[in-house]
Amino acid sequence: MTRSWNPIRIGGTRATRLQPYLLPTPVALTADLVLLVALLMGCGGDEEAAATPSAAEEIARIEATSAGADGGTETEDLPVIVFLGTSLTAGYGLEESQAYPALIEERLRAEGLAYRVINAGVSGDTSAGGLRRLAWLLRMPVAVLVLELGANDMLRGQGVEQLRTNLRRILDRTREAHPDVALVIAGMRAAPNLGREYGDRFDAVYPALAAEYDAPLVPFLLEDVAARRDLNQADGIHPTAEGHALIAERVWETLAPVLR
Repeated sequence: MTRSWNPIRIGGTRATRLQPYLLPTPVALTADLVLLVALLMGCGGDEEAAATPSAAEEIARIEATSAGADGGTETEDLPVIVFLGTSLTAGYGLEESQAYPALIEERLRAEGLAYRVINAGVSGDTSAGGLRRLAWLLRMPVAVLVLELGANDMLRGQGVEQLRTNLRRILDRTREAHPDVALVIAGMRAAPNLGREYGDRFDAVYPALAAEYDAPLVPFLLEDVAARRDLNQADGIHPTAEGHALIAERVWETLAPVLR
């Protein structure tokens, strides 16, 4: 076994000393290393996310964008694709233009598809946090919701059923506000050190919701990116611009048929 480190919060705050977990030896660049993936979401709190400078700035950015501050009259009336997620979607550590939602927006323009993209990613957000800030996003003409939430719930050891309930509420409320909305679900996987039973139940949430809501599924958002040092920043846990480019390609494969 190979010793590595686990950033899971203890008692609602990040441990002052990193807690060890064990990985199989040799360490392989596969989906089995998703506990490294989970680190991507560990910036900031969840319910307390707005208290951290990065999350506060992200929320201010989303509010300004959703109000049309960045688009002008020529884009305000376009149908909207909302990417609701965590630091993965926000592009933690990068320029917003390097995050995968912005790269997808560039692809939309290149393909001649008239949509406005809202990057509603907030570092450290949980499914409960995403649910709480959903209402003001739904005031826009949302045509597509790409839902990427849950890894912070897992990091905090929150119950799988509560995660499922929160995600369902997000999907239901989006459909209530916009009956013709297309839903896309971005899947995540649990850290192996949380145990097989928890992991199996957590992993099953995303395909089950995709089937229930007849929504296209990105099975694992970080496939081919997780645990690759060349595709993650110096902290080893947040994707680089190149990593986001690969994520954008993976999401585009699922999203494009929805838009055409």
